[in-house]
Amino acid sequence: MDIGFCLPYMKNGLSRELIAEWCIRADKGPFSTISCGERITGPQETFDMRVTLAFAAALTERVRIVPSLYVLPMHSAAMVAQEIATLDRLSNGRVSVCVGVGGREKDYQSVGASFKYRHPRMDEQIAQMKSIWAGNPAVEGADPVGCKPYQDGGPPLLAGVMGPKAMARAAQWADGIYAWSMSGSADEIQRIFAMADAEWEKAGRDTAPRKVAGFWYCRTGDNPQQNLKNYIKEYVQGSAGEEIAGLVADSAFMYTDEAIRKGIDDIKALGADELLLVPATADIGEIDAAERILASA
Repeated sequence: MDIGFCLPYMKNGLSRELIAEWCIRADKGPFSTISCGERITGPQETFDMRVTLAFAAALTERVRIVPSLYVLPMHSAAMVAQEIATLDRLSNGRVSVCVGVGGREKDYQSVGASFKYRHPRMDEQIAQMKSIWAGNPAVEGADPVGCKPYQDGGPPLLAGVMGPKAMARAAQWADGIYAWSMSGSADEIQRIFAMADAEWEKAGRDTAPRKVAGFWYCRTGDNPQQNLKNYIKEYVQGSAGEEIAGLVADSAFMYTDEAIRKGIDDIKALGADELLLVPATADIGEIDAAERILASA
């Protein structure tokens, strides 16, 4: 199982130098992927996912570059297709893309996008993006959009979905899934993996879905446990409310080497192809901790 991680992107005080250090360390280390999430509004400064990953692509040569995830219905499918194709070309084909509908209505409102019917809109957008990557114009009589991707037909697509209806939709167009557990529970990941296998079979797919998992972790500061809980609560409460955010934060347990190592082993045992570690702080010591844990696994 490959191990990647998510760059810090929602923290006060992020800088060019800090993000560059994360990227360079990852490219030289045992990691497979650099990812970055998308968020428009937030309680702290938030870096743009696309610009941050373009910066990462320029600084690296080996690791894959993975938006995790594009909240696709917030955007124009044609512009996203052009952005992804350009990133794929500039990284020499190191891009995989995770897409989803998100759950923060304020983000949609902030960019002037409708929160309604986002699931069927995403299906339509995926079809349009694949058509654009094949060289077809977005509208009749127009020139083609952007450039062709480095990877023939476009980068692999992962679906960041959790429910059965959304998974059934994803089985029609995705190459795999991104299964997320806020606490790091292997049971939660297993439920999503099993759902994906079932829907891929129902859809008559002749290959199994690529399975990518992810969870939050923290190993830096005087109190990693509290740092992890504080980050999760702050991250979640804007969309789910303070009570639910508190419950989610209290369920988190990936703040010791032993817990993280066991979490990695448990998810590997589920047949995951890759695990993305998502740090709760921007401290470069989070990479040191991840490398230490991987070396002892």
